[in-house]
Amino acid sequence: MINRKQAQLFTFLCWFLTLIPSLVRGDCTCEPEDEDRDKSRALRYKMVAIASILVAGAIGVCFPLLGKTFKALRPDKNLFFIIKAFAAGVILSTGFIHVLPDATDNLTSPCLNENPWGKFPFAGLVAMTAAIGTLMVDVFATSHYTKSHLHKTQQSNGSDEEKTGENENDIPVHSHATHGHAHGSVSMLQSSDSAQLLRHRVVSQVLELGIVVHSVIIGISLGASESPKTIRPLVAALTFHQFFEGMGLGGCISQAQFKCRAVTIMALFFSLTTPVGIAIGIAITNTYDESSPTALIVEGLLNAASAGILIYMALVDLLAADFMNPKLQNNGLLQAGASVSLLLGAALMSLLAIWA
Repeated sequence: MINRKQAQLFTFLCWFLTLIPSLVRGDCTCEPEDEDRDKSRALRYKMVAIASILVAGAIGVCFPLLGKTFKALRPDKNLFFIIKAFAAGVILSTGFIHVLPDATDNLTSPCLNENPWGKFPFAGLVAMTAAIGTLMVDVFATSHYTKSHLHKTQQSNGSDEEKTGENENDIPVHSHATHGHAHGSVSMLQSSDSAQLLRHRVVSQVLELGIVVHSVIIGISLGASESPKTIRPLVAALTFHQFFEGMGLGGCISQAQFKCRAVTIMALFFSLTTPVGIAIGIAITNTYDESSPTALIVEGLLNAASAGILIYMALVDLLAADFMNPKLQNNGLLQAGASVSLLLGAALMSLLAIWA
């Protein structure tokens, strides 16, 4: 009886071992899938995607910019901290849950040569390098502006002192000293505010760069697909995705205090990237092969760089800057609200990975 069971077990193992190669070949095929292709139906879904994503992105990026109209949305109000924490959670989840895994999948695809793509985690390397590069850009830009602004301030103070010296016989000694002290304090305050303003501007521009890179890639992938079954769930997922990311970017643009023209250009640029990517994907549907080695490498490297930028910006320039802000540090209720908002934003964006 025991020998018969052993024989059955051995037969089952042999059958399973012979089945494995066919399973592996099925997973590793580099041929495009023919799952329910329908060009006309897929094109209708793509048109819907372009419209819905464009509207959602525009609403998301413009919502935090309404601070001039609605006082509750101004950067110094509590609600702004809550909204920005939620958006930072969305951006952080986008980097970790959506973009970086996609980059890893692309660069470890069986369609690529095992050497070197299968022997080294290039996605992590590129993401780390992009994060370090973002740090350097952040530091160097801020340092350069601070030095140049300090030099201009010193020159301005020198010329003011010369003008004051010419009229010092007409001004009491005590009054002149007091004026000098007050002028120095104001200059230091203005210098600090200018440096902070520059940091917000650098943050908003670098953040938009990271968002734009992966938005275009997502758009091209959707536009090149001819499977309605694949496109349909992506429409809803990318609509919410674009809306939440727009809120994060809009909050940064609001703090940067750009002129109206620059704000309009940045908002339009963000809103149009994914729809333009979809249009490009539609145009190259017949020639684009998402499983080709070139496409996999280019998409993987760009996605990895985008993930590094988004993760750095979310953790350092958005969350760390706001959670260390004295206004939030001295308000326990606001701190708890921002923490819950952060977790909620990260959780909701992570759930979209099920449909994306």
